[in-house]
Amino acid sequence: MGFYSKYILPKLINCTCSVSTVSRQRAKIVPMAKGKVLEIGIGSGLNLPFYQKDQVKAIWGLEPQGELLSMAREMGETQDIPIRFLQASAEEIPLDKQQFDTIVITYTLCSIPKAEQALQEMIRVLKPNGQVLFCEHGAAPDPAVLKWQNRINPIWKRVGGGCNLNRDIPGLFQAAGFHIPNLQTMYIPGWRPACFNYWGNAIIK
Repeated sequence: MGFYSKYILPKLINCTCSVSTVSRQRAKIVPMAKGKVLEIGIGSGLNLPFYQKDQVKAIWGLEPQGELLSMAREMGETQDIPIRFLQASAEEIPLDKQQFDTIVITYTLCSIPKAEQALQEMIRVLKPNGQVLFCEHGAAPDPAVLKWQNRINPIWKRVGGGCNLNRDIPGLFQAAGFHIPNLQTMYIPGWRPACFNYWGNAIIK
């Protein structure tokens, strides 16, 4: 891991992912989490203040980046919910099958190298009646914006820690075997190629 990836990128991710427009999106999804929760890509812990302690029994926070996980641990100390932190990738979740009521994933699916494999892992650890709550940015519906997303993506991916601008978020869930009963979309304020958002819940078909 180079100097940029270890020392600069984690702070950059924390800064960009904590802006007010993104925080408002988190507030639409995270409070719906219930029971035993797994958060995929907990990052620096920006979702933690949005969990409802009267609805959540415990949280498992998964994050491959050690520097971000250290930031999440500090955030976790201020929360009144049991939290266990795991340094691991979403493609190989080191937990037993069918044990979570809710999986939360926000602004993370864009950067998982093997997103399809990660979604299969989510199915494995999710209870049959559980759900995935997600909020992600991805491929825009407007051809002109999507064209720029495709052009910029190779460079963006290199400087953004593997983040992809143009992933088809609903398509990834559906291909993995999920049904999305409630899907909402919109451009949030900001640079349009990075600001088309998808959010909702996904359940196993």
